[in-house]
Amino acid sequence: MNTHPGKVTQTLDVSASDVSNSEGGTVTESEGKSAERVVVEELKISGDALVAKVKELIHQGNIRRIIIKNEEGYTLIEIPMTVGVLGGVISAAFFPVIAAVGIIGAMVAHLTIVIERQESADVNDQAK
Repeated sequence: MNTHPGKVTQTLDVSASDVSNSEGGTVTESEGKSAERVVVEELKISGDALVAKVKELIHQGNIRRIIIKNEEGYTLIEIPMTVGVLGGVISAAFFPVIAAVGIIGAMVAHLTIVIERQESADVNDQAK
């Protein structure tokens, strides 16, 4: 795969009180026993390897969001990974997204993929 050197990783710790639930409210400490840890990675990649890399990331399953940016840093597409991916299986809803990613890869030579991963961590483990 033609990825350029320069992988950047940033880790953000998000407590359960900072996480919004699906009804628009926030989860309190008593409701959520664990905190979320968000790891942000940036990969420099060439346009021809973009579709393969996005498919690989979708199959991993622990991705919250994939953002594809051009060389100047402008966001070309932002793909939220929600219930559409269960167990690393690409659902039919992602086929148009993969097609759009393929068009972007064909038009732009050098891209940056920003990957937000969600990792669960016990609140008790963080206190140690």
